[in-house]
Amino acid sequence: MADATSLTGHITTATEINPAISAYELYLNDQGRSPYTVKAFLSDLNLMSKYFTGTKTIGEIKTEDLNQYFEWMQHERKVACSPKTLARRITTSKSFFRWLHKNAVILFDPAEKVIQRTVMSPIPEVLTDDEIQSVLLAADRFRRNKKPDARPYTLLFLLLTTGIKKSECLGIHLNHIDFTADEGPTLYIRYNTPISRYKERNLAISEDWIPPFEEYVANYKPTDALFPWSPRRLEYLLEDIGKEAGLTKHLSFDMCRWTYALTEFRRGEDHDRIRQNLGVSKIQWREVNLKLRKLSGEEEPS
Repeated sequence: MADATSLTGHITTATEINPAISAYELYLNDQGRSPYTVKAFLSDLNLMSKYFTGTKTIGEIKTEDLNQYFEWMQHERKVACSPKTLARRITTSKSFFRWLHKNAVILFDPAEKVIQRTVMSPIPEVLTDDEIQSVLLAADRFRRNKKPDARPYTLLFLLLTTGIKKSECLGIHLNHIDFTADEGPTLYIRYNTPISRYKERNLAISEDWIPPFEEYVANYKPTDALFPWSPRRLEYLLEDIGKEAGLTKHLSFDMCRWTYALTEFRRGEDHDRIRQNLGVSKIQWREVNLKLRKLSGEEEPS
């Protein structure tokens, strides 16, 4: 991993913004950020570059300049900028200038006092208690067909009882499952990139999941990945379960994750335990917690 000096040694307060963005791109890649994250950050920063290039060096950009830039983006630029996009671009600018300041390229961080515009995404759709039972029964019927298939039930039950994300589900290897762990059957969620290591965690597995899992393994004989199929193929499986159950909602990974979180929330599980099980940061939990309160019928956080 490259050190900060090798990335920023050629940058000074008199440098224009483009070379600084190029160095920041190297830093992001060096940190193991996903290609999608890097692409999004660069898109935001390149727009900023077009605004400041030829007028100010990175050392000349002040907080009021950034505020004027975001005002231009919202009201003067002839391209629509949604509140969510604006919030993301402010976050990008804060990350960029914080990095420059932290590495002593600039004397102060002009983005620090730029007001962050927080935009909450829509309240997620979840399954009711009756719908949970309906989809589980529907998935179980696949196990009882003339050609038994335990895959739908194995997938669905795991999602509803652990709340894992789609990417985490796809990343499960057979050696991440331990039915003999001292604390009981355990699923180990692991990440390959250093930037995501804080999301790693150990999740309890219901013993009720073991029989369908064993049926599934006997039928499909996976050798490494638990579910060695494409994300879309697994999405189709959930859609098939929803259709079999007569569900009017679109059964998805995200719906299962939020259903798990709400179930734990309503039964009084410790909020920090829910947060840890979901693998979200304390900052991310603020929005998750607010949504769970609204989904459970609580008007105001206590």
